[in-house]
Amino acid sequence: MASAATAPPTPGNLKRIVAASLIGTTIEWYDFFLYGSAAALVFNKLFFPDSDPLVGTLLSFLTYAVGFAARPLGALVFGHYGDRLGRKKLLVVSLLMMGGATFAIGLLPTHATVGTAAPVLLTVLRLVQGFALGGEWGGAVLLVSEHGDARRRGFWASWPQTGAPAGQLLATGVLSALTALISDAAFTDWGWRIPFLLSGVLVLVGLWIRLSVDESPVFKQALARAEARKSVSDTVEKLPLVAVLRHHWRDVLVAIGARMAENISYYVITAFILVYATTSAGVSKQTALNAVLIASAVHFAVIPAWGALSDRVGRRPVYLLGAAGIGLWMFPFFSLIDSANFGGLLLAVTVGLVLHGAMYAPQAAFFSEMFATRMRYSGASIGAQFASVAAGAPAPLIATALLTAYGSSTPISLYVIAAALLTLIAVGLAKETRHRDLSALDAVGSDDAARSDDPVKLHGA
Repeated sequence: MASAATAPPTPGNLKRIVAASLIGTTIEWYDFFLYGSAAALVFNKLFFPDSDPLVGTLLSFLTYAVGFAARPLGALVFGHYGDRLGRKKLLVVSLLMMGGATFAIGLLPTHATVGTAAPVLLTVLRLVQGFALGGEWGGAVLLVSEHGDARRRGFWASWPQTGAPAGQLLATGVLSALTALISDAAFTDWGWRIPFLLSGVLVLVGLWIRLSVDESPVFKQALARAEARKSVSDTVEKLPLVAVLRHHWRDVLVAIGARMAENISYYVITAFILVYATTSAGVSKQTALNAVLIASAVHFAVIPAWGALSDRVGRRPVYLLGAAGIGLWMFPFFSLIDSANFGGLLLAVTVGLVLHGAMYAPQAAFFSEMFATRMRYSGASIGAQFASVAAGAPAPLIATALLTAYGSSTPISLYVIAAALLTLIAVGLAKETRHRDLSALDAVGSDDAARSDDPVKLHGA
């Protein structure tokens, strides 16, 4: 029987919690993806004007990758305090940091004004963005996962995941509207600043909603148990990071492997495509943006469906389907783009994002179910964000470098296929988690329980 702490909240309360996580995550991904799109479209001209166009794009994507380098540090810091102080407080901090950095980018002087100081300032703000996002993801998915019950956790926890395509949709939509309404010269001169400055308004809305929700009941119960143990035995609780590395290192490795295909394929499909379609396939910037815009809307719609399917058949089967599918899709993906027509481009991106959704949707519940509550924020965030350094961070950079070196999409396809094989191995070696009761796992009250394979201990009696 599930404990009271994990009893399902009222529908209205759960929807409010989901909305708070989704809106905040959407804003943060809007900020993050906006930078990626701007890096592909204009930052090479504004901050690296003395370079060859493709070299300038490489340098621009290098500053994009720097944001990923800060994400593991954000995961460590936010995970530590999120496991000690609660999920809600840290989510508010991450939102303010991300929004402030993005707004500041919109005010930055360019290379023409301040010279080499411009890319330096851009890189610093990108580091702040990455640090904030490193703490955002874990808190947002845990806040939802820990409020619901195991039966529909995959569905509800997948909603914060829709913040990624929603943020992509919003960022691409704003950029697409601007490129349609103003000339290329005006966009390069001042129009690119507008989407970054809009982040200030979005953050105020997200902050108002995020402050209105309660802390996770599972976390509050685990915190009370920890305080009770401390008052009785006067023992010092292990640091969350130490506990994760001692008892859950295998789960961290599984999470890192699981993210390889998901992360690499996503940034190839949504960020690198703006380079490939416009330079190699001869497609206009507006056409490429419109394809990503429509495909992101489909991506948003299918993620909850994949999450719901993972509640019925398990996290692993859905995840494995997505990893295998994305590997098989890569060669058709580039062939359709090379056709240089909008229909082929749209089909390539849409199918790619649908298959990506099969990995991304169950990921929130899957990672949450791997770790005990007082180390869950740290464990889920470390596994997810350390993977981003090896996966999403260099993906557009590597893809652009391969295109520059070989002039062909074949090496890029093989790169994504290799990532898919790594993910298939990692998820294939993992245990199914969909029946685990998050509170029952903690209620056993020992470190050994957190790593036990006993189905009664992990799944609840």
